[in-house]
Amino acid sequence: MTDKRVLFVASEMVPYLPENEVSSMAYESPRMVNDRGGQIRIFMPRFGNINERRHQLHEVIRLSGMNLVVNDMDMPLIIKVASIPKERIQVYFIDNEEYFKRKATFTDEDGNLFPDNDERAIFFAKGVVETVKKLNWNPDIIHVHGWMASLLPLYLKKYYADEPLFAESKIVTSVYNKGFDGTLDKEMINKVKFDGIEEDKIAPLADPTYSNLLKVAVDNSDAVIVASEEIPDDLKEHIDSLSIPVQPHVSIYEFEEAYNKFYETKVLS
Repeated sequence: MTDKRVLFVASEMVPYLPENEVSSMAYESPRMVNDRGGQIRIFMPRFGNINERRHQLHEVIRLSGMNLVVNDMDMPLIIKVASIPKERIQVYFIDNEEYFKRKATFTDEDGNLFPDNDERAIFFAKGVVETVKKLNWNPDIIHVHGWMASLLPLYLKKYYADEPLFAESKIVTSVYNKGFDGTLDKEMINKVKFDGIEEDKIAPLADPTYSNLLKVAVDNSDAVIVASEEIPDDLKEHIDSLSIPVQPHVSIYEFEEAYNKFYETKVLS
């Protein structure tokens, strides 16, 4: 992976949020690329339960300040950054007072999904792309982890289809078993359509379950990694029906060689 550029976009990541399958792999996979001589950028949402003081987050004024339109509303984009010192890894955080100030990630204290999670996902996807454009950093691979990041492939392939910075980028989506119960806002499909994305390209979002969100993600990806031992049956069948490279599940203790080989021989070839 020497000198290859890999953009990692994650819903959650250690050490900023609690350890689970997504947050652990979202940390380990960029660490692996970094160790093998690749260049990396990492993006995640700046959820309100991330301790800014402990992790020394600070705003990047030159990257902040633009407004992103979500469902006809102008939402200010704030970019923060922090470093993981022992790994010499930097992480960019997408922030907005309205969407990410609350002291939780995806659900309230009763375990109910936040009603605006769909808009948060749209804002996050656009925020990542606009910030990478400002950095003028063209990735060879864009690797997506977690459902809050799962609109990124769609927006790159449809909304930003004419953006030259990403013309050669290959999108990889890791599919996990860790999703959510129920659905996001039923109006989600209309909010995505507002951005000029045709309804037939996002038909599964009429019922925005975890599986349907990930189906749209893999439909707009160049390769898929099955990142959990078990994933929902309908999602597995959908992935099996696609004619793109698929990396079967390997444990976090054995993933490095498998992912590196997958990147080099299946994704970049």
